Amino acid sequence: MTNTGRGGRALVVGLGITGIATALRLRQVGWEPVIVERAPARRAGGYFIMLFNAGAAPARRLGVLEAIGDRAVPGRVTHEVNRAGRRTPGMSPANLPVRPRQLLRGDIEQALFSALPADVEIRYGTVPTRITQDDLAARVTLHDTASGTDVTERFDLVVGADGMRSTVRALAFGPGRYLHPLNYMVGATVLDGPVEGFRQDEGLTLAEPGRSATVFPFRDHAPSLLFSYRTDDIDAQFERPAIESIRAAFGPKPPGPLLEHLFTRFEQAPEHLFDSVNQVRMPHWHRGRVVLIGDAAWCVTLYAGMGASSGIAGGELLGTMLRRHPGDLPGALRAWEARMRPFVRTEQSSALLMRKMFVPHDRKEHLLRAAMLRLMHAPLLGQAMTKIIKGPDTNNKELDVAAV
Repeated sequence: MTNTGRGGRALVVGLGITGIATALRLRQVGWEPVIVERAPARRAGGYFIMLFNAGAAPARRLGVLEAIGDRAVPGRVTHEVNRAGRRTPGMSPANLPVRPRQLLRGDIEQALFSALPADVEIRYGTVPTRITQDDLAARVTLHDTASGTDVTERFDLVVGADGMRSTVRALAFGPGRYLHPLNYMVGATVLDGPVEGFRQDEGLTLAEPGRSATVFPFRDHAPSLLFSYRTDDIDAQFERPAIESIRAAFGPKPPGPLLEHLFTRFEQAPEHLFDSVNQVRMPHWHRGRVVLIGDAAWCVTLYAGMGASSGIAGGELLGTMLRRHPGDLPGALRAWEARMRPFVRTEQSSALLMRKMFVPHDRKEHLLRAAMLRLMHAPLLGQAMTKIIKGPDTNNKELDVAAV
């Protein structure tokens, strides 16, 4: 897998799944990656994610798939519940036409991080503040947040893997309107034990018009909790503690025992994610010697279930294209983007459809979602519904982009 040919020096901004996968592949094909991360140390944990073949295939080539593992619950039971505690059969990843690996974000990050060679330089508490470039190099000013010092260094390639609100994107592509809000919020955390009244291996979803709460179980770990809701004022959601915004979104009806229990567990969790849901839409993902990847470039959103898979696929493919186009960075980046863009376009469209299953927008979508669930569990219609669900997006989730 490793190519001993000599590449250039690359700055990878962001030590998440996409950044680590990209740095690992760059190192394999002979480049010298330097990773910078805004946080003072590597972050652990993370909420529920799925890994489809689109991500598993490149992870296997990177040599990390076995270490990533799979926390899926065999024969998993998922309940649809209401505030009164009534349970009906729900939908889980096991109902999908393909069976993704079910994981915590930290499972993938740890596997990738452990595979990084010891000589890959990582600088924590470091952010880029200026990027200039010409035909010979990109020069990046890096700010050390601990010491307050700046240094400007030369790189042959700059990879922005720094998330939905990418600093690299702002520096290299300007203040364009690349973030497209979907007018939804999410709050996620990992619980410290099962939900009261449920086994650890049971999942549940409480879905109402404009809001939902979902518990994702794992085989050998406490479950993950996700709240999602619609809002017409995103900024206002950040003006108070996350739990207050979540409670308000589920009001004014009394929450009932189960929902109150979930609110309390979220509030008591030592860490959580609370953010707006956005897609990143750009006409180009590379400019000169700067390339964006993962959420910084496309952000398919968690509703697509493909953030990790697309990030790993994009990072691995980038290294492959650099190897195939030695000495031709523009050609490598053009080939990389031409291969990735149709794949990402399908997933971004999928997210808009899958959002309806995560959280129905209004009463009409709520009724349609309920009808679909009933059909999926009907003895004679379940298989037919599975075939209907299986379409271009399902094929896309199984696609090995590098093998196309």
